[in-house]
Amino acid sequence: MIVTNARILTMDEGNPAAEAMAVADGRIVAVGSRGDIERLAAPGAKRIDAAGKSVLPGFIESHLHILLGAAELGHLQLFGVKGFDELSAKVKAFAAANPDRKVLQAQGADYTILSETEPVTRHHLDRIVPDRPFAMSSPDHHTMWANTKALEMAGILHGKKLGPGNEIVMGADGLAEGELRESEAMGPVVALAGEDRIRLGISTGGEPETPPTAAERAADRAVLLEGLKHAAKHGITSFHNMDGNAYTLELLSELRDEGKLLCRARVPFHYKNFMQISELERASEMTRRFDDEWLRSGFVKLFMDGVLDSWTAVMVEPYADRPDWVGEPLFPADEFARIATEIDRRGLQIAVHAIGDGAVRSVLDGYEAAQKANGRRDSRHRIEHIEVTTDADVPRFAELGVICSMQPPHPPGSQGLPLEPTVSRIGRDRWRLAYAWRTLKNTGAHVVFASDWPVSNVDPILGIQSAMIRKPWAEGLPDHSYSLHEAIAGYTVEGAYTEFAEATKGRLKPGFFADFVVLSHDIEAVDPEALHEVRPVMTVCGGKVTFQA
Repeated sequence: MIVTNARILTMDEGNPAAEAMAVADGRIVAVGSRGDIERLAAPGAKRIDAAGKSVLPGFIESHLHILLGAAELGHLQLFGVKGFDELSAKVKAFAAANPDRKVLQAQGADYTILSETEPVTRHHLDRIVPDRPFAMSSPDHHTMWANTKALEMAGILHGKKLGPGNEIVMGADGLAEGELRESEAMGPVVALAGEDRIRLGISTGGEPETPPTAAERAADRAVLLEGLKHAAKHGITSFHNMDGNAYTLELLSELRDEGKLLCRARVPFHYKNFMQISELERASEMTRRFDDEWLRSGFVKLFMDGVLDSWTAVMVEPYADRPDWVGEPLFPADEFARIATEIDRRGLQIAVHAIGDGAVRSVLDGYEAAQKANGRRDSRHRIEHIEVTTDADVPRFAELGVICSMQPPHPPGSQGLPLEPTVSRIGRDRWRLAYAWRTLKNTGAHVVFASDWPVSNVDPILGIQSAMIRKPWAEGLPDHSYSLHEAIAGYTVEGAYTEFAEATKGRLKPGFFADFVVLSHDIEAVDPEALHEVRPVMTVCGGKVTFQA
């Protein structure tokens, strides 16, 4: 394969731009001038004319949930819907179009979908659909609202005892109000929909209790394939899944055997707070079983807290709008340090969801404890999200070698997200260290970008745009925006570094994987405000075309 007539952004400091590229056996052979590359073309080589448009390294999506996102492609999407009437119309139309669905499921409902002052209850949803189970989730997937029918069928209308950080909000009448906070509270409703097997990676971190039949495995592979197609369509050639079990890797392996693995994948062992530390042997076993250039494990994912909007993120100081509350961690700090030390001892990478500054501090403390116990190594442990941090903790990321895994579409005000209630939860005194990509990058820490799909649109170009056009919420706050090349690096070079693959991907240079994306425009000539108009027209992974517009 040769690519010509291109504006190639190689992300290789030694050879930053080129007009042509040659590929053979899934690797890049040469990057240079059209004449040089044409001379390398074998008879019958596939020729790609980029028409003067940009060619970039394939995007590395460093934080997504592939099976969840794939399953939700068929759900009702409510992002941007405002007010009871619009919500009612959308849900009723979806119900009418889907008469056989076990549960009517919707995604992307803002916390302020009714108004900034009126919280959603089951009674609102009963007025829309009283006779079928209906549930809708917030964009961050940490809160769900369910109608009475769904709560009854799930057996939680009268509440249920849950673990730390999870809550079924109860009303004065002793019945559930309809708001479910965090995965344990939402699980019984999700199970009603029959999607619990493909959600095991996020819900329990375990394997299917009953071995799936051949037909069930085929159905799960079909769902997963839709997710892979969706990723490839957006120029993604590698992804880091942020939930997982061996079953997810087995499904991906089966798709590879069928010639349908469209992206390179990393899948973690998801360690939950009800597990015993001995279960980390499952993480080591997954790493031994899957370790090649297409499918790998090698890391463990944990959640330390929830999210700001439902007051489940853990803060150092109380919430600005709830002065008696700092949140409840999913792991006590000393227990997390013990777990992190054992994971690190096994030579595995760690990735921890930590949104509040209190959770971030506990994770940094745990990583520091692991270093002291095991000795310093090139561990590249990660913290996911870091939506708020503190002055004292900012320099610790670079000092400890911790990767900041952050999501440009997530700050309030980005990509249509409302400012409230998030900015009021954080409080003005903490705004300057909220979603602080630039501050963290300036310390020398590695900052890698992603979407957290299906929390946000998986499109890396929208992420690049979000990073470039971000504006401070008020005068006097730091400017955390990125340049075009910095933002692209967040989805390429930094993604490769994060997965210990900087010698094989993230750049377009000889010997590297032939993973690249051809765009519809010369991205360097497009105004940042118009970047959303730029589309992948071809994605190539391992020298094979995985998407073509």
